[in-house]
Amino acid sequence: MAAVFDIEQVIPHRGTMLLIDRLLDWSGDTVAVELRVPAESPFHVDGGVPAWVGVEYMAQAVACWAGCQARERDQPPPIGFLLGTRRYDCAVPVFASGSMLRVEARRELLGENGLGVFACRILAGDEEIATANVSVFEPPDALAYMENES
Repeated sequence: MAAVFDIEQVIPHRGTMLLIDRLLDWSGDTVAVELRVPAESPFHVDGGVPAWVGVEYMAQAVACWAGCQARERDQPPPIGFLLGTRRYDCAVPVFASGSMLRVEARRELLGENGLGVFACRILAGDEEIATANVSVFEPPDALAYMENES
């Protein structure tokens, strides 16, 4: 059984940009995280958080997966980049403040070059309310990569 880490041990996000509350479970190919939609958030609108923020919830779930993989190798959580999504479909226009959401991601493809694709979904209770394929990039040395791209 995989160790369940504290969220701040596996994801580099902090402060108001840490949108995930808790790591629930992870394996070699999957991760499940949970969050309560906050009433106080940089993204908050009347009654909740816009559905487009679900893409970032999914990206942070993927970041948790990568962080768990790194922690198993006694390494810090890596810095990665959200490249985009395909087929983001959400059944609600707003995630209601106070609602509990479960975000799941499953690795579909991960190349040696750091490019990956994850099939993701968001659930409210047992109801699937959003799905997408999320494309990510994890360079071997993210800080050097960012300096070279500046």
